[in-house]
Amino acid sequence: MKARLAALLLALAASARAQAPAAPAPLAPAPAAPTARERWEKMTPEQREALRQRWQSFQELPPARQAEIRERLERWRSLPPERREEIARTWRIFRQLPPDERRQILVLFRRFEEMTPERQAQVRAMFRKLVDAPPEVRQHYLENLNTWRQLSPAQRDALKETWRQRRLRP
Repeated sequence: MKARLAALLLALAASARAQAPAAPAPLAPAPAAPTARERWEKMTPEQREALRQRWQSFQELPPARQAEIRERLERWRSLPPERREEIARTWRIFRQLPPDERRQILVLFRRFEEMTPERQAQVRAMFRKLVDAPPEVRQHYLENLNTWRQLSPAQRDALKETWRQRRLRP
């Protein structure tokens, strides 16, 4: 459960950071990236064959799907190297989780994607607040969350009503 929450927090942190303003450009120019030819020459025969197979699979996709993949690749390439590394690091952590936890995180992520932009902003703000909180506050929140999850729907509804009544009092 803690690993699942940690992965979700990592994913939300990455999403929250994506909303932050970009860092200023470095003063010195970045070293030139290796050319496609140089990358190809460094590949093993197995890596080259795997790349050929992926290219063949890509060619067999419908044009709309190919366009979507190309657009996502352009977005990836437009990210600063630090951001790409952060995403890759988070992905590696995610891939190390047990399959059940990965599925649960994906369900939560899909729920997040289905939220309105306003609700997503609220969730990001709450997450930033949690991330920036002192460790003891975070621990208290996580304990409360665990307690909340153990409540029945009726118990949750009763608590929500109690909180609503408290907010309405002058």
